[in-house]
Amino acid sequence: MPELPDILLYLHALRGRIVGHAVQKVRLASPFLLRSIDPPLGAIEGRTIVNLHRLGKRVVMEADDDLFLVFHLMIAGRFRWKPQGTKIPGKVGLLAIDFDHGTLLMTEAGTRRQASLHIVSGRDALAQHDPGGVQVLEITLPEFAEALQSDNHTLKRALTDPHVFSGIGNAYSDEILHAARLSPFKQTQSLTDAEVRQLFEATRATLTLWIERLQQQAGDNFPEKVTAFHDEMAVHGKFGQPCPRCGSSVQRIVYASNEANYCATCQTGGRLLADRSLSRLLREDWPKTVEELEKRRRG
Repeated sequence: MPELPDILLYLHALRGRIVGHAVQKVRLASPFLLRSIDPPLGAIEGRTIVNLHRLGKRVVMEADDDLFLVFHLMIAGRFRWKPQGTKIPGKVGLLAIDFDHGTLLMTEAGTRRQASLHIVSGRDALAQHDPGGVQVLEITLPEFAEALQSDNHTLKRALTDPHVFSGIGNAYSDEILHAARLSPFKQTQSLTDAEVRQLFEATRATLTLWIERLQQQAGDNFPEKVTAFHDEMAVHGKFGQPCPRCGSSVQRIVYASNEANYCATCQTGGRLLADRSLSRLLREDWPKTVEELEKRRRG
């Protein structure tokens, strides 16, 4: 799922292409995309896009007279910038927004239709789509600490909760926690002041790094491969590969529909984490440390 750096990449690419341009026509290929009926989809036609916004992991297009298109890309939704009038792709195409100089396509890979579009009128209606998490690049350390420790959760859960922090998901939370040298399952209210500062600084540094990196890589081109996996990442999606800091194998723990990637040497004092089902299955056979795991592999 596109997260804060990826959403900002889209906004960066879209701003120079559609802000100041009027929508000529909207073509809806998948009725499952549209999740609102008032105002109707056709209300955007003839209106000029005047600004772009990010609400958590949502892309918001603002048109004349406070009319807003609120896109949630979910896992597989993506934008494509194509020549004006381009046909909507048959299997993955959801929507086309035609301008006088190009067409913005929205696609979604796979068979599950999770991406959504809401059309809302007025800023009060728009605010209802804001999950409410704080903007981590705009707050102070005390504000970060207050949001982080408002309840007692694991760091992984707190970072990815859209009601706590805005725009952070599974991928960048892995990178943030690795940079901070903290376990994904350490409890928020057990952190020392020094650890809170470590996490605050790692969060800002990691997100800023990836915002700048992605925009530099895209340049003036429209981003065609927005993904949660990047070769330059330290641990996310790198299970079994060496940690770039210490060389130990990156570990993972799978839970629900997500997974956490981490370096046991750097983040958990060498202790291996296990999800509940795996722990029950292996019981005493589950290796507790990196050293024990390596011994078993060699054996």
